[in-house]
Amino acid sequence: MEENIITLTIDGQEVKANVGTTILQAAKQAGINIPTLCYLKDINNAGDCRMCIVEIEGRRGFATSCIQKVEEGMVVYTNSKAVMDARRTVLDLLLSNHHKDCLTCIRSGNCELQSLAKKYNINKINYEGEMLEHEIDDKSPSIVRDFNKCILCRRCVATCKNVQNIGAISVSNRGFNSSVSTIENKSLNDVNCTFCGQCIESCPTGALHEKESIEEIWTKLRDPESYVIAQTAPAIRVAIGEEFGMPIGTNATGKMVTSLKRLGFDKVFDTNTGADFTITEEASEFIERFTNKKDLPMITSCCPGWVKFAEMNFPDQLHHLSSCKSPHQMFGAILKSYYAKKEGIDPSKIYVVSIMPCIAKKFERERPEMKNDELWNVDNVITTRELARMIKEANIEFEELEDNEFDNPMGEATGAAAIFGATGGVMEAALRTAQDTLNGQSMEHIEFKEIRGKEGIKKAKVNFAGTEIKVVVVSGLSNARKILQEIREGKADYDFVEIMACPSGCIMGGGQPIKSSKIRSEFDVAKLRANAIYSIDEKSTIRKSHENPVLQKIYEDYLGVYGSDLAHKLLHTHYEKKEKYKLD
Repeated sequence: MEENIITLTIDGQEVKANVGTTILQAAKQAGINIPTLCYLKDINNAGDCRMCIVEIEGRRGFATSCIQKVEEGMVVYTNSKAVMDARRTVLDLLLSNHHKDCLTCIRSGNCELQSLAKKYNINKINYEGEMLEHEIDDKSPSIVRDFNKCILCRRCVATCKNVQNIGAISVSNRGFNSSVSTIENKSLNDVNCTFCGQCIESCPTGALHEKESIEEIWTKLRDPESYVIAQTAPAIRVAIGEEFGMPIGTNATGKMVTSLKRLGFDKVFDTNTGADFTITEEASEFIERFTNKKDLPMITSCCPGWVKFAEMNFPDQLHHLSSCKSPHQMFGAILKSYYAKKEGIDPSKIYVVSIMPCIAKKFERERPEMKNDELWNVDNVITTRELARMIKEANIEFEELEDNEFDNPMGEATGAAAIFGATGGVMEAALRTAQDTLNGQSMEHIEFKEIRGKEGIKKAKVNFAGTEIKVVVVSGLSNARKILQEIREGKADYDFVEIMACPSGCIMGGGQPIKSSKIRSEFDVAKLRANAIYSIDEKSTIRKSHENPVLQKIYEDYLGVYGSDLAHKLLHTHYEKKEKYKLD
């Protein structure tokens, strides 16, 4: 026997696995699928749901394969009659206290409970009994919580507590009365939730979902008095295809644009153009702070989930945040000022719809700071998933669409803006512009691969014009807490910090296509989407934000210089302390 290698038998097949491997993992390595519900790779393996039970020869009862470690000579059966009958009973019991409005459920067709019920041929409920009724929490602008569809898998709890280190939700009560809830059963709107949406991404059913807001958009699209503009974030184009059966990470930019035009939008613009404005303003702000050694490190403010986290947990550190608005908010402000004047359109008639990978953008849209001249910078925000629903509702065959291009002049953007979608992208784009500014010339080296990748914390030192700049890139709020604590305690000497609430950045945002635990175990979704993002950058003719000709013209004709009074009015904002919990 090889050291640290165990030989066992699973369904008559000899399998070799490392010491410490679970039966579930060993079976997967052998191409044997064991169903799961509560299991979520690297996040949750509590063995609560009992769907992954197996029989082990010579032992009484069932073993939970997601936590049971393999042993030398072990003989395992994953699909015996006893196992299959037990799984059917588990499903029956789950369904007995589950609202079965599957046809109208937002997760219909992409529900792990529904898939297993179909797989195990559950066509009637044998254990009809008492069904608890819970009030739906839809008070927040971002998340709807419907415990009537919860199966107590605890995946959302593990994600919120262990991945994001927030703990906004937890399991309360015991037995039949157990529930996933908040402190004092308050709305998610009134507790320390950041609206990152990672709980939605981990939920196997429709118990958690985004606050849908597409009906208002349909109304505006049919209103001849409204001039409706769509703007799409960089992460959308590399994920929207997944909603229509395309491979993970497919760049579907052209089809996305065509679908939006078919839906009836008057103009389809690229949020990447707004990202170029963010970079020029942010790089300018950083250089000023760095030169004057003021309020360092400067921390990016593109991510509203991260900003809300900082306002609630580190209000004493808000002076470190960049005053720049996020790209779609900047772009909305430009559209309702410069673009409206240029095209002779009444700004009050312009209705800007941001299509985002993020549900926290719905919260950000309603922040009172995101107004100019009493007009919202952005009027509505929908997610990748909501856009897909609109396309399907309009009976558009997405995968058969021809490719189209964004409308000009606001559809021209750089490769630097495209990489915003991946963790490290904002920092890399800012460094490209800051490097040219500090060196006084256009530099050839523009790829900062040392800050790329999925790691939650990436540190690097860059040298511009003989000056060393220390940077750190952070994704995931548990990692953000670590870095902010270092800064608070004076233990950090960073100059520039990028923080994104979602692990791996916007490509894995809370509004992106939801992947089952099986898909997440088999594919590196973040890597596939990120590769597509970086491919867009590599193929771009212009790869530095400050070289965007549209941006240059708007500064020349309208804004003046970076950081001008008008630029500050339209493109910058401020943040303030927020309470973690609202009193009744």
